[in-house]
Amino acid sequence: MMTKKLICLSAFLFTLISCSPSWEKTSDGIVVKLSSKNSRTTKAVRLQVITPEIIRVTATPKAFSAEESLVAQKLPPVSDWVVQEEEGQLVLETASLKAYVSTVNGEVRFTDKEGNIILKENNGGGKSFTPITVDGTPGYEISQVFESPADEAFYGLGQHQADEFNYKGKNEILFQYNTKVAIPFLMSNKNYGIYWDNYSVTKFGDPRDYEQLSQFKLYNKKGEEGGLTATYLINSDPNNIYVERTENKIDYENLETISQFPENFPFNNATILWEGDLQAKESGAHRFLLYYAGYTKVWVDGKLMADRWRTAWNPSVAKFSVNMEAGKRHHIKVEWQPDGGVSYLGLKALSPVDNMEQNKLALHSEMGDQIDYYFIKGESMDDVMKGYRTLTGKAQVMPKWSMGFWQSRERYKTQDELLGALSEFRKRQIPIDNIVLDWSYWPEDAWGSHAFDAARFPDPKGMVDEVHNQNAKIMISVWPKFYATTEHYKEFDRKGWMYQRATNDSIRDWIGQGYIGSFYDAYSQGARDLFWDQMKEHLYSKGFDAWWMDASEPDILSNASIGYRKELMNPTAMGPSTKYFNTYALMNAMAIYNGQREADNDTRVFLLTRSGFSGLQKYGAVTWSGDIGTCWEDYKAQIPAGLNHSMSGNPYWTMDIGGFCVQKRFENAKEGSPDMDEWRELNARWTQFGAFVPLFRSHGQYPFREIYNIAPESHKTYQTILYYNKLRYRLMPYIYSMNGAVYFDDYTIMRPMVMDFGYDMKVNDLGDQYMFGSSLLVAPVYEYQARSREVYLPKKTGWYDFYTGAYFEGGKSITADAPYERMPLFVKAGSIIPMGEAIQYTSEKPDMAITLYVYAGADAKFTLYEDEGTNYDYEKGKYTNISISYNDKTKELTIADRKGEFDEMIKERVIEVVYISQNKVKGFDLKPVPDVTIKYDGTTKTVQL
Repeated sequence: MMTKKLICLSAFLFTLISCSPSWEKTSDGIVVKLSSKNSRTTKAVRLQVITPEIIRVTATPKAFSAEESLVAQKLPPVSDWVVQEEEGQLVLETASLKAYVSTVNGEVRFTDKEGNIILKENNGGGKSFTPITVDGTPGYEISQVFESPADEAFYGLGQHQADEFNYKGKNEILFQYNTKVAIPFLMSNKNYGIYWDNYSVTKFGDPRDYEQLSQFKLYNKKGEEGGLTATYLINSDPNNIYVERTENKIDYENLETISQFPENFPFNNATILWEGDLQAKESGAHRFLLYYAGYTKVWVDGKLMADRWRTAWNPSVAKFSVNMEAGKRHHIKVEWQPDGGVSYLGLKALSPVDNMEQNKLALHSEMGDQIDYYFIKGESMDDVMKGYRTLTGKAQVMPKWSMGFWQSRERYKTQDELLGALSEFRKRQIPIDNIVLDWSYWPEDAWGSHAFDAARFPDPKGMVDEVHNQNAKIMISVWPKFYATTEHYKEFDRKGWMYQRATNDSIRDWIGQGYIGSFYDAYSQGARDLFWDQMKEHLYSKGFDAWWMDASEPDILSNASIGYRKELMNPTAMGPSTKYFNTYALMNAMAIYNGQREADNDTRVFLLTRSGFSGLQKYGAVTWSGDIGTCWEDYKAQIPAGLNHSMSGNPYWTMDIGGFCVQKRFENAKEGSPDMDEWRELNARWTQFGAFVPLFRSHGQYPFREIYNIAPESHKTYQTILYYNKLRYRLMPYIYSMNGAVYFDDYTIMRPMVMDFGYDMKVNDLGDQYMFGSSLLVAPVYEYQARSREVYLPKKTGWYDFYTGAYFEGGKSITADAPYERMPLFVKAGSIIPMGEAIQYTSEKPDMAITLYVYAGADAKFTLYEDEGTNYDYEKGKYTNISISYNDKTKELTIADRKGEFDEMIKERVIEVVYISQNKVKGFDLKPVPDVTIKYDGTTKTVQL
């Protein structure tokens, strides 16, 4: 009995010593309990060790939620960590970092092992909770603010279209929409990342909504107070005024607000002008958000702040800032040409915020059960990416054919059109791997039936077989949308798996007479299973190779307000749409990926989605940038959009080369006209860029986008498009090796300069050039008639002109030549780039010779990856790696023993070496003369260069 008492007393004393009443140690971390009775303040903070580099932080004013994450994966427990109590704080230490949490207010900070701060929550914890109830479900509006040093830069957040790269000091709202992708992950140049585990509409930066222009004191063009002068001109004729009135806001952003337009105003060929003065109440930087469609220009004090175009039905955004002095008038003029039909426009602003606050890292979400984020530490940005994909899922090795060229248009209306286009590519010997069947292959009144219109597609299976006979693949568009009259709709509806609001409100789409339908509820496991079963029965059985998951925002009604969009997808099977608003594309992708792998685990899944979210990469999904416009500003915006998407965790991204929505002047362009010249140059320049993104894909509305429809064979547009197409195929060993590294090393293919040259502060804001893999610096030309552009070559390395072999020292900006036919392209000194022979499709000539371009000036290495190209055997260890290294001091190149094997492996091949140095100047050559030829049989070969 005495022994038992002693044991109990010892245990009690140990508890008193090891855990004060304000905290407790758990199996995976610690929980700190705070003395707060306020329902809006933090009651408990929990730190959980996910890996030695990843700490999960949750905070709540009530009790921790038991709901499992839709994104974060369960990982094996980590035991190698300790916790100790210091005065007023706890220190949780892993093998890689330390996390401190205050026992007074719950403030968290992260340091390295030496105690140097990496990230720190705002003084006092920076947390806020506002209780809300949505559709009977309780939750909180939540905010978390972190400190941020002046030299910090932020990247990621998905894909947005305002031509912004470094988000430090900027504002962005994360919601899904056509051309906009919300991913709540950001990466710092300080080598850490934050995954914000929340699915609702989220704001980065200033949490306030942009306000109407009525926040200013407004004066019309006569100087009278009350509003701006709004003049509505018929046929853009200044003498034909439909109405002129005073307006204190410009808010025609969605289907609800456009009711404010003058009744029966004829929009075709119209111009609307707003003019007058703004007078601010506060001095400082006022941030403006322009939401525009059609041709839009904004001047402030005579300075052009925005000059944009977007098609009438698919608006975009532009941002600009104006320093205003309180009480001082600033002249404003807005000129808008809607470009046909009812269009959309809005101009709003945010009043100044103290710079110290604006430059902090701040996240604010509409609805969540608790604050929930993951801190991910790395020694490099690649380390951070590895940690993020460890947490949210690996990206697969994409099928090799998907790395080739894709031809698409909106749309091939018949089976003969599609097969004819592919045949023309083969006849002209233009490399191609995939052709795409876009939407509306079904009977007009049968969207969602997965049936083919027999008059236009008499033999779908035969069509697929013929594509395969021509050594190509075919992707088909599949929407989560169903007309109410289809059997598939009724099958979902019987189970309660269709969103009802669209059908109840009799919303008609834009096809034919207009048909009523809705989207299925992808948050239901049963609905996801049924969605795949319908696809498998009607489409996969015909042999289609890939899936185009369009409108996966979900876009139930274009140009609806966010409020109505929530109603259209409410409730989900998991709860209110407000809470799960941003994750539809994730759930939809899960349906196809899991379904296909269960049906056929020998063929790699490939999805193309118009929306995305954290974790999408683990479902074999590529995101494209949506229905962008055929204009130079949209082209330029794709560069930072693609780079930030790559920094958001999914390495696979693409866009519509040439832009999807076409300006009427290009639609109507005649041979020899200035508009035709610009159209061709736009496509030429965009293709040059498009050859160096993860997926190389042309798509858009009329004019048709096949190379021979853009320009005749003798034209320099045709020639440069063909050149970069062929170059892409020559680079296939380099590209496919990166594809393998994505899976095995969590690699990022399209790399902002800051990923590889973060030591050079000049790259922090460099969002218009990037690295394609480890060696190639890509500098797209995005200005009409430009024949040169500035390129920054980072310091501490040398650079070679890809085309000429000319050498440049790093650490300076140069004016690079950019003739019509070529885009500036540079190679980092100390590079090995493997290239192949000329091929028409990626699986042609598997035993072809490989040419290694070796660039001197530093030691170099490259790992050549190969597998069977279309199956999942690489997950079972069936693949090969060949390590290739170059010693710059000894000038020796070593090709090491081949590691691994797979069926159909090429055991022997010819490897040619082209050596380039400052003294041995050579550019890329379609028919290179090798310095050394090696017969490689899988065993180590070393040669002198």
